Amino acid sequence: GVVVAALIGYGLGALAAGSFLLGAILSLLAGFVGMKAATYANVKTTQAAREGSKANALLTALDGGAVMGLAVAGLGAIGLGVLYLVFNDSEDTILSTVLHSFAVGASSIALFARIGGGIYTKAADVGSDIAGKVIENIPEDDPRNPGVIADNVGDNVGDVAGMGADIYESMVAAIVAAMAIAITSSEL
Repeated sequence: GVVVAALIGYGLGALAAGSFLLGAILSLLAGFVGMKAATYANVKTTQAAREGSKANALLTALDGGAVMGLAVAGLGAIGLGVLYLVFNDSEDTILSTVLHSFAVGASSIALFARIGGGIYTKAADVGSDIAGKVIENIPEDDPRNPGVIADNVGDNVGDVAGMGADIYESMVAAIVAAMAIAITSSEL
């Protein structure tokens, strides 16, 4: 991200590079908040289910998922809102460049979180399956197999952080697309 920000800064200027980094940092933060919330919610959901309350387990799981949704929507609105308020009175080309750079920053982190988490998950899953099931004759997802922990960590990174950053990127891209149409349309 830093290398791409430097290239954007060289080609489009410091404002574009700063917007790119802001979009990347907020995308990373959305994925991180979702990953932390999912980890805590999984523990609390398991405990609620262990105590025999399906209703409490379901509500805990839903509340944990809502944290991710609110983080994505809130961080996207804050990031784009701040950029719009700061650059609203500037030229349309500056506002457009800043908004598009922000969206590209969000998109780049989503790409790396999704691919990185997916590769890590698949490598750990295959490794734990070969070592556990084939060599040691241990059932799949057995806690005695240390590769299962790596598999679960990879699932969390790919499915929660990667998906959260991906949703964040999609939301930001849709909003920026609507803003770009509004900026370039002629007044009636």
